[in-house]
Amino acid sequence: MSSNLHPMLNVAIKAARAAGAIINRAALDVESVRISQKQINDFVTEVDHASEKIIIETLLTAYPGHGILAEESGSQHGAKDSEFVWIIDPLDGTTNFIHGFPVYCVSIALAVRGKIEQAVIYDPSRNDLFTATKGRGAFLNERRIRVSKRTQLKQCLISTGFPFRPGDNFKNYLAMMGDVMQRTAGLRRPGAAALDLAYVAAGYTDGFFETGLSIWDVAAGSLLVTEAGGLIGNFTGEADFLEQKECLAGTPRIYGQLVQILGKYSKFAGAGDKAALRQAAEEPAGDAASDADGTDAAPDASEDAPF
Repeated sequence: MSSNLHPMLNVAIKAARAAGAIINRAALDVESVRISQKQINDFVTEVDHASEKIIIETLLTAYPGHGILAEESGSQHGAKDSEFVWIIDPLDGTTNFIHGFPVYCVSIALAVRGKIEQAVIYDPSRNDLFTATKGRGAFLNERRIRVSKRTQLKQCLISTGFPFRPGDNFKNYLAMMGDVMQRTAGLRRPGAAALDLAYVAAGYTDGFFETGLSIWDVAAGSLLVTEAGGLIGNFTGEADFLEQKECLAGTPRIYGQLVQILGKYSKFAGAGDKAALRQAAEEPAGDAASDADGTDAAPDASEDAPF
């Protein structure tokens, strides 16, 4: 732990690394991990529970007066009326984990009076530690990170998450993906939203969008993105998004272009946008639309395929 870091961030790092050790041990024999299903395609393992338990114990040992909001146990631990609330996803990317696909992480954020002030995202399979304290920048393994400098969408790599629960609007998501895919250098679906946001902060990808996310999926990543110089909000560009189940992040220029493309799909879109979207869905597909920054949407035949 570093003496230069905020003491609360140091405790969160200690908790994340302890959880990561549990996850790495279990990953050595993932076939033996007990799995249960919360709902269709939504899994939880004994590793999620063990990881969450050690995180909560570590945080409350240091700060017994703080509140807890965790994916598996909700708010049953910690103080109920504290201005300090730790928001925890003990294993984001559980489906990847149980298949041995090494894209998952631990996500811990501290909200103070409703504002995220500390963030840790730890990728145990790579030993990558992303951290941020409000006003002090974002870091990967103690090295300062910034969002990418790309300004043209056609050069950008965008990450997303596919809908996987009954009742999700698959048709709407396919339309969104089609709109984004034909305008970019590529679309990726790694499968762990917290890590997706960390990758935007580090400049590995240029933007990210997904619906249906919970606050523990996006809390830590949101601070990483903003402290790395990026923007994050809902599809219409409003910053108060944490509990809206709609997340869009990116470099400042790319974020603005993605809002232009995805805003009409937002549940907060105006009536005119929603009517235009319905009309477009009823019409046969035409030529690819122009890029949001004025370039042709369809990639050159010589360019890489977008996925």
